[in-house]
Parts: sequence; structure tokens; C-alpha cells
Amino acid sequence: MQQTELKIEGMSCENCVAHVTKALQAVPGVQSAEVQLEAGRAHVRHENADVPAMLAAIDDAGYEAEVA
Repeated sequence: MQQTELKIEGMSCENCVAHVTKALQAVPGVQSAEVQLEAGRAHVRHENADVPAMLAAIDDAGYEAEVA
């Protein structure tokens, strides 16, 4: 199991957290995503998931992300 920490910009409420969580969980290989609004971070546990695909999923959801 791998773990990746992502920095996310543009989240302002719990609905944003839900959108980012849903986007990350839709990426093949992602086992779980813990998104923290105040920290602007997501802790993702995954197995062979493509990090660029995670970043693209967050971008498609309307937020900006990078590996922390």
C-alpha cells in the first residue's frame, strides 16, 4: 500500500471536501482519501494508482492540486 500527500487549493467548504474525496476515490487503485479542509490537504492510500491521474481528477472537479 502506498501513501501520497496532496496539497489542494480552492476548497472553501465541506461540499468541496466531498467533491475532492469523490474524485479521488474514482481513480483506479485508490483505496481511501482523507481530505482536510483547513489544512488544504488530502492523504491518499492507494495501490498502483497513477498520481497524475489523481491530480487530473482533482483538476476536473474544479480544484488545483500538487504533490505535497
